[in-house]
Amino acid sequence: MKTLYDGKTKTVMLDEATGVVNLFFKDSATGENGYFDPGFNTVGGSVEGKGKIGLQISKHFFEIMEKNGIPTHYLGADVDKCLMQVRKLTVPKLEFVLRYFTAGSMCRRFSLEEGIVFDPPYTEVTLKDDEQGDPLISERLCIMKGMLKPGQYDEALGILVKVGEVLKKELAGMGLTLIDFKIEVGYDENGKMYVVDEITPDIWRVRDEKGNIPNQIDCAKLILEKI
Repeated sequence: MKTLYDGKTKTVMLDEATGVVNLFFKDSATGENGYFDPGFNTVGGSVEGKGKIGLQISKHFFEIMEKNGIPTHYLGADVDKCLMQVRKLTVPKLEFVLRYFTAGSMCRRFSLEEGIVFDPPYTEVTLKDDEQGDPLISERLCIMKGMLKPGQYDEALGILVKVGEVLKKELAGMGLTLIDFKIEVGYDENGKMYVVDEITPDIWRVRDEKGNIPNQIDCAKLILEKI
């Protein structure tokens, strides 16, 4: 397979024989010096088997999103090979973030206490650019940079909210309270938008029934027991 893009936790590959795009889920996790946190832009270490677990969880949640009428890029998965088959889409370097409570980078950026409730949920869009620290970006700038077409910014935020509603409910059934999460979106040649990348503990922050916030490794193990 031909490597199209090598990211922190996944590699995007093209099967030139079939034209199918595959995501290879790595064992690496974001964080710093062995501390794992989905809010970091660096790789904090590697955990054997994490990629396979992440793919199993992502497969589970993508299928739930589809059942709830939320279009995704997911086409299938080979769990043993850590490969997920996906639609070939245009994916702008943007992250769409939804927050139910203040946490992480938001508290650092705006000097806010942890755990303040957002009602309604708070949404924001950031540019995926590690060197610039993933800055916030507006609809106007997304259109100026040719990343989105008019109307797609708000459409993506609408999809984000729907994903949050489904994800929040599913995680609540596992004894977890969703604090915040981020998704990526892509669109096809007709402009139809899809949720892309992954839906795993690498994209969300949760609180357990004891009030603790598990890192993505511990959370993944817990989720795997529930699905």
